[in-house]
Amino acid sequence: MTPELLVINPNTSASVTDLVVRHLAPALAPALAVRAVTARFGSPYLSDEVGCAVAGHAVLDAWLHALQSPAPAPHAVLIACFGDPGLLALRECSPVPVSGLAEAAFHEAARLGPFAVVTGGERWGPMLQRLATSLGLGDRLAGVHTVAPTGAQLAADPVGARALLAQACRTAQQRWGVNSVIVGGAGLAGVAAQLQAQVPVPLIDSVMAAARWARALPQAAQAAPMPSAERLAHLRQAVAFSSLT
Repeated sequence: MTPELLVINPNTSASVTDLVVRHLAPALAPALAVRAVTARFGSPYLSDEVGCAVAGHAVLDAWLHALQSPAPAPHAVLIACFGDPGLLALRECSPVPVSGLAEAAFHEAARLGPFAVVTGGERWGPMLQRLATSLGLGDRLAGVHTVAPTGAQLAADPVGARALLAQACRTAQQRWGVNSVIVGGAGLAGVAAQLQAQVPVPLIDSVMAAARWARALPQAAQAAPMPSAERLAHLRQAVAFSSLT
């Protein structure tokens, strides 16, 4: 049996889910199969504290719904949002490894030294700084350079987005003197490689960093463990929206 990575998109945009899978699946094959689910409620794009709070709930709902499906339990779980809503809560109740796009990219960048983030959506700056601090990487994240368009808007105008993001990456590197820059966002999968020739330091694609995190996990041929009955009962009580159909 091929081990499976469950990819949870915490927003409601199926197109973003499809984009992430298009990049993850070939990067992980044949070692890992990819099963992806999209949040059953919430925002089509996450751009503020309210959206992320709801998305954390949607992640737990998606995890519980996946466990209740006929499919085998996954061997690892990836939160496909650069902001990782619900990361710590899901990690608390999951018996298998859990990460998110931001955490995977932060750890990869931190191995190179101080790093910066470039992403879409002006409100993400303090949210990502807080996440880095909670993960013990606050001293490595030199700064977050946000551009005004959201990730969804950037994805809708790829030519304009590339020019805007390339300049943002150069500005971030020059401002903070960092060793690498993360191009963060599920909707920006594949963009870092397109910009690399225009930026003098390594660019890290958050989706591909997550693929490398998943590839590095120990590969188990046996069935993945399920949460304990007590944990499942607690999760069902906590996830009020689990009754949605």
